[in-house]
Amino acid sequence: MTSLIRHVTLDCADPYSLAVWWAETLGGTLGADDSPGDPEALVSTPAVDVLFVRVDDPRSVKNRIHFDLQPQDRTRDEEVDRLLALGAALHGDHRRPDGSGWVTLTDPEGNEFCVERSAGERARQA
Repeated sequence: MTSLIRHVTLDCADPYSLAVWWAETLGGTLGADDSPGDPEALVSTPAVDVLFVRVDDPRSVKNRIHFDLQPQDRTRDEEVDRLLALGAALHGDHRRPDGSGWVTLTDPEGNEFCVERSAGERARQA
């Protein structure tokens, strides 16, 4: 028998605040019993649940795992603009003149994630 991933867990300093940010980013919902100050908070999305857990140790190295986001109803560049407006920060711009590539951003606690082209953008370039 095999196993399934129940959720992806991220260590963080403020689980509730970061979960609220990611819920907005992913169009997910925050757990009904999650509140500010809780030691953990859960974001549910159609694709995956993400659990945020308080860890008091500061992050000291690059993420060993990260999310690659693919916009569903907008272009990569429109999604990057939306996420920057929500409080993400630009970490690296890997867009190429031909329209391919991705953008690396960080969430409010500095966790890296990438924004790739939408499926429509990929199809147009194929």
